[in-house]
Amino acid sequence: MKFAKYPLIALGVVLLAGIGSYAWTAITKPSIHTSVDINAGPDAVWEILTDFDAYGEWNPFIIHSSGAAEVGAQLHNTLSNGDTEMEFAPTIVVADPGSELRWIGQFLLPGIIKGEHYFLIEETSPGRVRFIQGEDFRGALVPFAGSALDVEDGFDAMNQALKKKAEEESDARVAGAAPTP
Repeated sequence: MKFAKYPLIALGVVLLAGIGSYAWTAITKPSIHTSVDINAGPDAVWEILTDFDAYGEWNPFIIHSSGAAEVGAQLHNTLSNGDTEMEFAPTIVVADPGSELRWIGQFLLPGIIKGEHYFLIEETSPGRVRFIQGEDFRGALVPFAGSALDVEDGFDAMNQALKKKAEEESDARVAGAAPTP
């Protein structure tokens, strides 16, 4: 009977470690927050952001996406972060045209690693927006995920690519609408 207590002690230690790491992430909420100013209106930025089928044409971070920009829809995304590609299938929880897109994805099982990714479009003046992209991470393995959650450079690359595409399209619309002399 002496040996029966060791597996119970080990189980207790594992449970406490899991509860502790989950509590730590609930308190600290590791997150990423990036932004860029774009010379285009909120509807134009929204149109590009939610045209998931076109991501492969302009987006260096989420290189493939499919699905609908509506609450409850599941997307099928492929992310490229340096030499690593990862597929994930988040569920959209907010789809407010011209304003906010938000999805939640998780790794393997619930509670392991959960990410709430958000895109905010804030009009700062007519024809100009601040585009904010971020993610809040939670879960038992978040404290141990290390570089797997280091995606800020990817967010910045996507932000800059979105800015370039939106501004080029906005300039083209203005040029096309301008009267010829």
